[in-house]
Amino acid sequence: MKDGFISVACGAPKLRLADCAYNAEQSFQMMRSAEKAGARVLVLPELGLTGYTCGDLFHQDALLREAEEALNTVLAATRNLEVVTALGMPLRVHNELYNCAVIIQKGKILGVVPKTHLPNYGEFYEKRWFAPAPPEPESLPLLGREFVTFGAGQVFRCENVPGLVLGFEICEDLWSPDSPSLQMAKDGAVIIGNLSASNDVVGKDAYRRQLVTMQSAKLLCGYVYSSAGAGESTADLVFGAHQLIAENGTMLAERRFEGGLLISEIDVQRLACERRRTQSLTEGAGDKPRDFQSFVLTEGVTKLTRHVSPMPFVPEGKE
Repeated sequence: MKDGFISVACGAPKLRLADCAYNAEQSFQMMRSAEKAGARVLVLPELGLTGYTCGDLFHQDALLREAEEALNTVLAATRNLEVVTALGMPLRVHNELYNCAVIIQKGKILGVVPKTHLPNYGEFYEKRWFAPAPPEPESLPLLGREFVTFGAGQVFRCENVPGLVLGFEICEDLWSPDSPSLQMAKDGAVIIGNLSASNDVVGKDAYRRQLVTMQSAKLLCGYVYSSAGAGESTADLVFGAHQLIAENGTMLAERRFEGGLLISEIDVQRLACERRRTQSLTEGAGDKPRDFQSFVLTEGVTKLTRHVSPMPFVPEGKE
């Protein structure tokens, strides 16, 4: 966290479809690797505890129970890890099934973020299984915990690192014209994580790259995008573990077809300065009071792996 740089990571662990215990082990091993590498924020793929292509297995109580047990396994195995992790799983709430990101740190659940926009076209038909996020977050007894905040649009503030605010959305939320990340950025989120299961067809990787880059530019944020990879290609969908980390319109790091961890650093101080300078996110901010979840990180030096220009006011490149 030296001079405002926060180390972030995308992770694409190998999985076995509907084998929640195996997927839980792969997830917490990746969390341990991210912690060892110094990452403070980790984004894992959409529905990573079950696999995205489970189809009508999502209607089975056995799979949903095993997913909840797998989450408890991950929480127990990572109770000493500081890295804030977004983990994907299906979750039953009010007799509806939601495609969720569970935000965890040190073995505790900071919040649960359901997917807002469900794709139901082409090869996607999520409305067959899932309900869209409810209009407002609420505090509920979930997953054996007394109270957990459940709802889209939550932001997570770091108590001891000024300006570090996180937000999370899921796959199609980015592709929608009214992405939840817009309001999250207005509420202060400076790093947005996206848990995704975006399939690979010819040319789609370039479109994803443009979406992530432009969203980071439009919202003056860091955008961390992690898509599903090995183990998911069991149906008519093929996944390439596309991982992207962008900051204010610049792609910092990218990888496809490899899985594992992708790490870079987001300059939170720079983004805060740009937001003050442009004032582009002040309109619509704070329209109504929102409950913010908080977390704490141990302060330390961030090892830089990204390129930092030695002459920032001189244009780089042949152009």
